[in-house]
Amino acid sequence: MYFLGLGIILLLMKYLDIDPVVGWSWWVVLAPFGMAAAWWAWADASGYTRRKAMEREDKRRLDRLNKQRDAMGLKRRR
Repeated sequence: MYFLGLGIILLLMKYLDIDPVVGWSWWVVLAPFGMAAAWWAWADASGYTRRKAMEREDKRRLDRLNKQRDAMGLKRRR
């Protein structure tokens, strides 16, 4: 996501003729978009994206269970 943001900022700076970026090659300005695509391809292929989603789901499930146990006055699990 950071690469995408950087790419958008550099693209706007190049389009609006802002000083340091106006002299750069288009390849340098568009490179963050390629890096973002490579990052997303790696994250999907390695399982990183799915693993992070599962961690969020597990945390929500555990929080929900702990809230219900607190409401019933039972001990909380870790």
